[in-house]
Amino acid sequence: MKRMLQAFAALWLLATPGVAQNSPVVVELFTSQGCSSCPPADELMHALAKRDDVIALALHVDYWDYIGWKDEFADPRNAERQRAYATVAGRRSIYTPEMIVNGLTDIVGAKPMQISEAIAMHKEQSQPVTLSLTRHGDEVQIEASRLQGNSEAMVVQMLRYRPQRKARITRGENAGRTIKYANVTEDWKVLGEWDGRAPLSLSAAAPGDAPVVVLIQAARMGPIRAAAQLK
Repeated sequence: MKRMLQAFAALWLLATPGVAQNSPVVVELFTSQGCSSCPPADELMHALAKRDDVIALALHVDYWDYIGWKDEFADPRNAERQRAYATVAGRRSIYTPEMIVNGLTDIVGAKPMQISEAIAMHKEQSQPVTLSLTRHGDEVQIEASRLQGNSEAMVVQMLRYRPQRKARITRGENAGRTIKYANVTEDWKVLGEWDGRAPLSLSAAAPGDAPVVVLIQAARMGPIRAAAQLK
């Protein structure tokens, strides 16, 4: 417990609470309720979710369901996204827990210092795209412009997440545990493609009060060029 608290303290030292970030760093955690190694990473997500300079997203996968517990938050598309990242990186297998930072840096397990270092590294890199979101009732207006570099194929994605979810697990590797999860993703969809040659302006339906995240990512699971959220 002492080590974990020290690690969390290190995360906060590198954070900038209270300051709105123009280009928050996206951390995707691939996790499962049926994975005995995942709870420390799930716990780490609670700290990351509080940072203003990070968009922390928990993507629950279903490929461990066969070992005794079906993850109620899992979506098969999350595993597909993880497999696509692995293919691009030349990895032959996927696993949990795995964190992907800004679509590029992968970190195995719950390693707070490595996550902090990766976030700091990506914060230092200038993003070639600006992105802003505005809510109008049940719709979100998305505006983006490319600032630098050549045009490229990019994918505009939108998702929602639940800031807090809880599961009481009665079977499998985590049997007997009640685990709280942060920023569990849902309703992940592709809104369209964009090459950056002209400014992007589009609206998307976003009913309800769940936070909205928009990602602009280089095609074929490349780096995330811009990200923004409305809480």
